[in-house]
Amino acid sequence: MNRVLAYPLTALAVVLSCAGLRALVAEDTEQRNYRFFPDMAVSGTHEAFDAAPGGTAMLPLVPGVVVRGELPLRFGPGPDEAQRAGRELHSPLREPTAADYEAGARLYGIYCSVCHDPAGNGRGRVVERGFLPPPSLHAARALAMADGEMFHILTHGQGNMASYAGQLSRDERWRVVLHVRRLQEESR
Repeated sequence: MNRVLAYPLTALAVVLSCAGLRALVAEDTEQRNYRFFPDMAVSGTHEAFDAAPGGTAMLPLVPGVVVRGELPLRFGPGPDEAQRAGRELHSPLREPTAADYEAGARLYGIYCSVCHDPAGNGRGRVVERGFLPPPSLHAARALAMADGEMFHILTHGQGNMASYAGQLSRDERWRVVLHVRRLQEESR
């Protein structure tokens, strides 16, 4: 037999053999397939806060624990606490860099401009949709507000404004305050 015909005939024989074997094997749709390397299909897990060998599972935090790098804020919600925060809290950004200003502008654009608009006038997109306008960041009250009070409002919310502590870290909130101050300076 010629070599040119040997390869196609061999391939045809293999295909027919596989098809024949497939026809002989009964297909049971109720039976699970064979599993090879099941490590990724079934992995050992631990219940949350459950004891694990070697103590590797997550344990509940001890009451009063301070998260690494974060000192607790000892200010509750409300206008009195906001005024106290204005007296006691001071921005850690003593000498802000260009990166701080850029980050503040970016975060303000993401979280604040929807209500306050990019210039801080209180005519954002939500106002166009019929929501009550927030106060202008150029109003006398906002201009007289201390940085700590503004930080407190970002942390706990005020009036219709919700807290942004879940969306913005402390440093990010201070950068937003920094950007608001820059907007206020530019409008004078």
